[in-house]
Amino acid sequence: MTVPDIRNEFAGRVAVVTGGGSGIGRAIAHRYGAAGGKVIVLGRREEPLMETVEQIAAAGGSADFVTCDVRDAALMAEAIDAVVDREGRIDALVNNAAGNFVSPGENLSPNGWKAVIDIVLNGSFYATHAAAQHMLAAGSGSILNVIATYAWHGHPGTVHSAAAKGGIVAMTRTLAVEWAARGVRVNCIAPGPTETEGAGRALWGTAAARARVQGGVPAGRFASPEEIAESASFLMSDRADYITGEVLVVDGGQWLGKSVYTDGKENA
Repeated sequence: MTVPDIRNEFAGRVAVVTGGGSGIGRAIAHRYGAAGGKVIVLGRREEPLMETVEQIAAAGGSADFVTCDVRDAALMAEAIDAVVDREGRIDALVNNAAGNFVSPGENLSPNGWKAVIDIVLNGSFYATHAAAQHMLAAGSGSILNVIATYAWHGHPGTVHSAAAKGGIVAMTRTLAVEWAARGVRVNCIAPGPTETEGAGRALWGTAAARARVQGGVPAGRFASPEEIAESASFLMSDRADYITGEVLVVDGGQWLGKSVYTDGKENA
């Protein structure tokens, strides 16, 4: 077996990263660009997307951006088609766009439920469906969905997000089976608590909440976005060519314990 040069493993390839203007999406975009690929970051707000593109360019990579709302299937299809028209191909798609907030189930409004389902589950399908038209025609491609471990173990206050991400796991496995023989792989990555501004604000906005979350991670710390991006790049690369329909958990062992902690101690 030839050992690949991972410093240049995406040379000549094109990836689209939704939610690429910040956090994990930005880190994945950086990692793809650093390995020689052309990366297109997609999101609703132009300013953070431009910032990501400028950072990648400053590091010697190649990047561009597209503004699009993942909740609009027609606009998403147009955006993906435009990327392929301009770049000539699409080799990878990362569905990272997300919306989240903590709410007990009995207090969650129908609009709150719909907002998260539309972005996370529907948006991931719309982007996947649009990209797959080109990947299946080309006979190759890698789709990576960013989820969370509470998609299967549950966590208080996340019923909307857990339902959406659980749906993505089912979508991933189903499409992986449908498309494996046609050269398109579909996988998930499930990050644990990660040092990002968005998650910090939405999920552990106080020092006490952060301490409780960190106390539930056997590794004793949060991940960096770059650590998540490194694992994502593996699943997107030829090194993972025989892997499809899988969920790679990158969480410092968190999900192996209970998902609810108080003062660093498990609730019985």
